[in-house]
Amino acid sequence: MTTAAAGPGARYTWGGDEFLFVEIDEAMSLAANFRSNAMASLLAADHVDGVSDICPANASLLIRFDPDVLPPGDLEARVRRIEEAVARTAHPTLETRVVEVPVWYNDPYTNETAARFRANHQRPEGTDLEFAAAENGLSSVDEFIQRHHGSPWLVSMVGFVAGLPFMFQIVPQEQQLEVPKYLSPRTDTPALTVGHGGCFACIYSVRGAGGYQMFGIAAAPIFDPAQSLPDFKDFMVFFRPGDIVKFRPVDEAGYRQIQGEVEAGTFRYRQAPVQFDLERALDDPAGYNREILERLNGV
Repeated sequence: MTTAAAGPGARYTWGGDEFLFVEIDEAMSLAANFRSNAMASLLAADHVDGVSDICPANASLLIRFDPDVLPPGDLEARVRRIEEAVARTAHPTLETRVVEVPVWYNDPYTNETAARFRANHQRPEGTDLEFAAAENGLSSVDEFIQRHHGSPWLVSMVGFVAGLPFMFQIVPQEQQLEVPKYLSPRTDTPALTVGHGGCFACIYSVRGAGGYQMFGIAAAPIFDPAQSLPDFKDFMVFFRPGDIVKFRPVDEAGYRQIQGEVEAGTFRYRQAPVQFDLERALDDPAGYNREILERLNGV
């Protein structure tokens, strides 16, 4: 990978002949992720000939293009103009949606899996939830679960495996839940496990290896290759960067009920459109979070 001319903002580098990588910041933040999503949205709206894929990430942007159609210098110049336009925005907002995700916390599936891999863990005794509560100085697993579902999460990127969302808690940094990954990865993780590593939450879209702590299991699919559910009629991947997630605890009965709706093909995620206002999120996180979550009332 060679380096393009560095500017005062993001760092631009080339990946072979077909990729432009824009590094907005070295650290994840709401502001950096907002810039990534805003730049991706503006570039997509331009419908540029030669651009085949636009992938916003935690604090960066990857663009795939055809150099035979779009000269690299022209693409870089266009993206730099978009970066400048986003930086000049006086009151940055992003049109997105808030989605409710039902989760069975402390479920038997992830607990059984965790028990099989305790030798890979910092704390061989106990559960991942007990470890996470202790790591965050909380008095109980219940308090940790309350903190986990009590505030919204921003989908900062989608990837690693098909449909897997990485989520960043929309709270001040000192209130963010943080927990290290397993000392060495597991070879098994149940599909739809709600996991956590560092400051990021995720939902494992399929069964497979993993190293994040396991807190519960989501009740409905987030990846549907057959597109059998109404929420997947346009695309097999449910989440999009910029989505806002509200986890909702359910018990076993609630989980089984939702599983029945999924099998019948009738399940729909509760969701509502929202205009995410970066300044308000930074100035009054608690108040703005309540306002965002209230959009789900009556849906």
